[in-house]
Amino acid sequence: MLPNRLTNQPEELTVRDHYDFIIVGGGSAGSALANRLSARGDANVLVLEAGRPDYPWDVFIHMPAALTIPIGNRFYDWKYLSEPEEFMNARRIYHARGKVLGGSSSINGMIFQRGNPLDYERWAGDPGMEQWDYAHCLPYFKKMENCLAGADDYRGGSGPLVLERGPVTNPLFGAFFEAVREAGYDWTHDVNGFRQEGFAPFDRTIHRGRRLSAARAYLHPVTGRKNLEVRCRSAVTKILFDGERAVGVEVVERGRARSVKGSEVILCGGAFNSPHLLQLSGVGNAHDLSRLGVEVVANLPGVGQNLQDHLEVYVQHDCTQPVSLAPALKWRRRPLIGAQWLFGRSGPGATNHFEGGGFARSNEEVRYPNLMFHFLPIAIRYDGSSPASGHGYQVHIGPMYSNSRGSLTLTSKDPTVHPAIRFNYLSTAQDRREWVEAIHVARDILAQPAFGPFNGGEISPGPSVASDNEILEWVQRDGETALHPSCTCKMGTDEMSVVDPKTMRVHGLEGIRVVDASVMPYVTNANIFAPVMMIAEKAADLIMGSAPLAPSNAPFYRHRIDATTPPTDGAAPDGAQ
Repeated sequence: MLPNRLTNQPEELTVRDHYDFIIVGGGSAGSALANRLSARGDANVLVLEAGRPDYPWDVFIHMPAALTIPIGNRFYDWKYLSEPEEFMNARRIYHARGKVLGGSSSINGMIFQRGNPLDYERWAGDPGMEQWDYAHCLPYFKKMENCLAGADDYRGGSGPLVLERGPVTNPLFGAFFEAVREAGYDWTHDVNGFRQEGFAPFDRTIHRGRRLSAARAYLHPVTGRKNLEVRCRSAVTKILFDGERAVGVEVVERGRARSVKGSEVILCGGAFNSPHLLQLSGVGNAHDLSRLGVEVVANLPGVGQNLQDHLEVYVQHDCTQPVSLAPALKWRRRPLIGAQWLFGRSGPGATNHFEGGGFARSNEEVRYPNLMFHFLPIAIRYDGSSPASGHGYQVHIGPMYSNSRGSLTLTSKDPTVHPAIRFNYLSTAQDRREWVEAIHVARDILAQPAFGPFNGGEISPGPSVASDNEILEWVQRDGETALHPSCTCKMGTDEMSVVDPKTMRVHGLEGIRVVDASVMPYVTNANIFAPVMMIAEKAADLIMGSAPLAPSNAPFYRHRIDATTPPTDGAAPDGAQ
C-alpha cells in the first residue's frame, strides 16, 4: 500500500487553495527538500512528480542488480536523446532520466561519491560563491549520511541516507586492487573521506539488500505529515507569474490542465527539466523565446547553457577462470536469484556489483584526480547487453573535467516536446588528449601481473585499437554518457548565471528557486547524486532562513610534488590480495 498522503490519481487536484512551497519534481533534490521544508509544521508543502509512484512491489526499482532493466524502458525512463554530436560521428547519445518517484535515484547505479574537496574550492572561487567551499559543504554531506563504515570528521552517522560499503569479495576485485598498486597508484581508506585520490571499495545507496532511493530515504518516512502532500503523474507544464513574481504552476493530470497557487515555486526537475520549464514559462534567452512566440518574463541568457556531463567507455577483458558474474545473467538462474533476494535480501540480486574502483590523475599537470574508475566483475554494458559469451570483467573509465560545454534549447511551446540537447563531447583539444591518456591508464592497470591468472585478453576495444587516433575513433563510436548531466542553471553572479547562490532564487525574479544538479557551476569529478543531495540539504536552510551549519575545519588531501605532501591514507582495501 502507498502511504495515505502519497496519491496517484486524485479526484481533485488540490486539498488546499494555496501552498507555501510547491516543489516541482519528486526526484533526488525534491525528496530531500520536501522532508526538510515540511519539518517546519507551519509550512504547507506540495510535491508534484510527473512520473509514477515507486510501488513497493516493483522489483525492477528496488532490487539493486535489476538496475539495467529500467534504462530505456518507457515506464521508468523519460528517454532523452541528444542532438547529433558533431565530434561523435553525428551520433545521438541516449540519456536515461528517472520517470518515477525518486527520479533518477530510483534507476541509477547506486554509487555514492561526493567528488573531490577541490571541486568545491573551485565552486567557491567564482564571485559570490564563497559559502560553497568544502568547509561549508562538508557539514551538509555529513548531515544526510548514515555511513555504516563509521562516522568521523568526514562521514555522518545519523542521517536518513544509509550507505553500505561494497563487500568486494569476488576474487577479481582482489586482482584489481593489487593491479592498481602494481601500476603505481595508491589505495585509500575512503574516497569520500580525507583522501579521494586512490582506490577502495565504494559507498552505495543500498540498505539491507534493497535500493535506497531519495524517495525511500527522505519522502516515505514522512508522508504522514499533515502539511506534506506528494502527487504522482502530475506534470507541471508552466510556471505562473504575476509580473516578476511566481505565483503558482500549471499542472496536467489525467489530461486536464489546472493551476495551483503557491508562495514559492521550487524547481527540482534536474539539468534537463528545470531549464526547459523555465524556458517554457518565459525565462531564458529573450531572442530565442520570442522567436518561438513565448512571452518573455525575464531575459536570462544563461538558462540552458553551460551543460556538462561525463562520457565513459568500458575496457573489457575475457576471464580465463569461472569467477565472474556471468552465470547470474543466465535465464535459468534468475528464478533462484529472485527468490534469494525476495525472501532473504541476499545473493547476486542484493548488490549493484559496482562495489569498488577509484580516482587517479592522468598526468602531472592536473591538481587532483581527473579520471574515475568503476570496476565490474563481468563484461556487460549498462543497458544489460553483453559482448562476451563467457566470463569477463571490465573497468568503466572517462575523464571527469572535460572543458567541453553544451546547451539545452527550447524547440517548441509544446511542453511534451523534448528540448534540443547538445553536449559537444570531444570538442576540445584537452578533452581529446585526456581521453587518450585515460585509455592508456586503464590498459596499464588491466595488464598488471595481478590479473595474470584471469586475463584472457582484451575484447573491447581490442588489439586493433592501438594508436592515439584509433583510440579517439573508438571513443567516438562507442562512448556513452555516465548519466551525469548538470550545470544548466548555474549558481553565481556573472551575466550567464541563473541562480543566486545565497538564496537559490532565479536572478531578477521572486517566488521561484532552483535546487538540483542544474545549479552546479562545474560538474564534480564523480557521480553526482551525492552533490545533488548536499545542495538540497544546504538549500533547505537557505530557503527557511535557518542558521547554516558551522563550517568544518577538517583538512583534506592535496597532491603536491614536494616535501609538504600530506601522509597518504594508503590502507589496503578489503578485497586486495
